[in-house]
Amino acid sequence: MKNLLDNISNPEDLRKLNPEQLPQLAKELRSFIIDIVSTKEGHLGASLGVVELTIALHYLFDTPNDLLVWDVGHQAYGHKILTGRKDVFHTNRQFEGIAGFPSRKESEFDAFGVGHSSTSISAALGMAIASNLKGNTEKHHIAIIGDASIASGMAFEALNHAGVSKANLLIILNDNAIGIDPSVGALKEYLTKVKTDKKLAAQNNIIKALNFDYSGPIDGHNLEKVLSELKRLKSVKGPKFLHVITTKGKGLQKAEEDQVTYHAPGKFDKISGERIKKEESEYSKYQDVFGQTIVELAKQNDKIVAITPAMLTGSSLKLMLKEFPNRTFDVGIAEQHAVTLAAGMATQGLIPFCNIYSTFLQRAYDQVIHDVALQNLPVIFCLDRAGLVGEDGATHHGVFDIAFLRCIPNLIIFAPRNEIELRNILYTAQLGLKNPIAIRYPRGYGNIIDWKKPFQNIEIGKGICLKEGKSIAVLSVGTIAKNVEEAILLSEKKKEIAHYDLRFIKPLDEKLLEEIFEHHQKIITIEDGVTQGGFGSSILEFAAQKNYKNKINILGIPDTFIEHGNVMELQKKIGLDIKNLEKIFSKT
Repeated sequence: MKNLLDNISNPEDLRKLNPEQLPQLAKELRSFIIDIVSTKEGHLGASLGVVELTIALHYLFDTPNDLLVWDVGHQAYGHKILTGRKDVFHTNRQFEGIAGFPSRKESEFDAFGVGHSSTSISAALGMAIASNLKGNTEKHHIAIIGDASIASGMAFEALNHAGVSKANLLIILNDNAIGIDPSVGALKEYLTKVKTDKKLAAQNNIIKALNFDYSGPIDGHNLEKVLSELKRLKSVKGPKFLHVITTKGKGLQKAEEDQVTYHAPGKFDKISGERIKKEESEYSKYQDVFGQTIVELAKQNDKIVAITPAMLTGSSLKLMLKEFPNRTFDVGIAEQHAVTLAAGMATQGLIPFCNIYSTFLQRAYDQVIHDVALQNLPVIFCLDRAGLVGEDGATHHGVFDIAFLRCIPNLIIFAPRNEIELRNILYTAQLGLKNPIAIRYPRGYGNIIDWKKPFQNIEIGKGICLKEGKSIAVLSVGTIAKNVEEAILLSEKKKEIAHYDLRFIKPLDEKLLEEIFEHHQKIITIEDGVTQGGFGSSILEFAAQKNYKNKINILGIPDTFIEHGNVMELQKKIGLDIKNLEKIFSKT
């Protein structure tokens, strides 16, 4: 049988097929995704689950003139393959290859850039309103959103607005009962009931109550049904809602059976689905250092509670959930709620550890300021995935946190140099801090095997000297210190170079800084955050206030969005790798 996908480069080619040929194309598209992702890695399960839906949308709608917005974008691999990127799909998420998420600068078929959840309905509604204002009422605007994403506050806000608009908007709920971890909350329970109780869907329908033309739920893997319903909805004006039931990981048995692991499984055998075991590291991931330490602390302190917005596995709070299910709260994709929930708990004497990826804390900025810092509530923010995170790219790098948190009164900011420092600051934070604290740490492995040392209290605002030197002082915060240490060892000026770990970005150790400025002619600051308003900026401010005239060189993330690639490749590109730092030190 002729391979249909070989002859499809864009949706125009797809539309030349007969409807009877589409199930074969679906099988081929799944095989293509599995074949590439098995060796190149990436987000597998979500894209396998929407293969039929993806084909049907591009088959029936006039893309790119009709606009598709994929929420988050984990599920957009089939979309990319059918829209001109099949031949370069093997570069997906690779350095200087195509992005892992839809990107406007990559293709005209990517109507909106995504990466964070729950943005699709707002964006598609904005596009639909714009079309109405231009007098183009025939254009279609489609948001494809998952059951975990639609439970987020932003999605609810958009639904509330869309229901009273005259926008030609179609929202497709891709309901597979799972995001990265299983979906949670009352809406998830409602959707589960709707799947089995048609009477509930007809009489007690949340979406209908918001003025949407609701249809479904239908089997998202039955192409005939999907095509038929989409064809009908094309002729319906105003806001419409199609509820589609899919299976995450469809077509690969292992992915269907273990949907959490196969969200992004790493390398695997494309036939059996068995994951290819990586060589086991003797080191621990920072997330596991956090996860194990909070359990240890919670056993000693019954006031400790843990909160995560839909990242139980990624934050290693599954360990806490197992030991203390009543003190562990997965609130779904709801960062704003997570922060203010933690604030409420703190008012009542609990000790909330609010674990949010650095990039996602951006979504709760007002709550950090208004609900936590303004009231000086001792919430402990644990910011996983701080700094460069690698292949997920610009939407996920945690490089802005130092800059956007540093300006907030009352907030302590700490960046551990290694696993022991992370462990000790977690211990210190629950001893009775009077202020909120943000603890930022990276994705991936540390470099200390025996990090489970007895706890030690860390003095707030205290930096340390790691190496003494004569004329040059290098000031670092966080795990980038490892690159600094190795670069100094290689530098021809190593005897002249002192290395300090400031540890606290706020409050700064001013006493130590005064000693540094008085004994070193040149100062170099290094951080894995943005240089605009970051740690280096705080040192410049200190120098200006104290009227120091030392030469200061600021190194960090430049004033641009950093694309995807592994961390070492990205560090090399922006000059934070060991070799480049050694050159800078030698020339200083």
